[in-house]
Amino acid sequence: MESRFRIEDPAGAAARREAAVQRLRDETGIDEAMIEALVEGFYARVRDDVLIGPIFAARIADWAPHLAQMKLFWSSVALSTGVYQGRPMPKHLPLPIDARHFDRWLELFVETARDLCPPVAANHFIERARRIAESLELGIATANGTLLVKGERFARPTQAWTPD
Repeated sequence: MESRFRIEDPAGAAARREAAVQRLRDETGIDEAMIEALVEGFYARVRDDVLIGPIFAARIADWAPHLAQMKLFWSSVALSTGVYQGRPMPKHLPLPIDARHFDRWLELFVETARDLCPPVAANHFIERARRIAESLELGIATANGTLLVKGERFARPTQAWTPD
């Protein structure tokens, strides 16, 4: 009787992953140097941004570890390298953000990718960034008791200002 289960050869799996990563590199032109330039350039813009900059500044004192993690993250997202092992959703759930913030994040990301990357690579990054923003926004909305339907966006209720 033939087994339907196959024992994976770790060396074979690693070779297949490396071949897939190399195909993505060849198709897009993306490499670690491009990822580094994109992450560094993007977060420089984020830090200067009046809407989302303060949200990051309130939570990140030392940017070097954050940028290192984001380079691993984008390597995994763009090239399927598997080098990032984090969980982004739990880190974003407590943030005071909604659709406006995701729109601005994406706007800065698109500008940076288009400025720093060849068109094929920029489009590859941007497509993934859009999916990430959508997923995070959906997760945050759900965690805040809002179920979004397709095309709907999450807006936090505005709080009326009252003088002390």
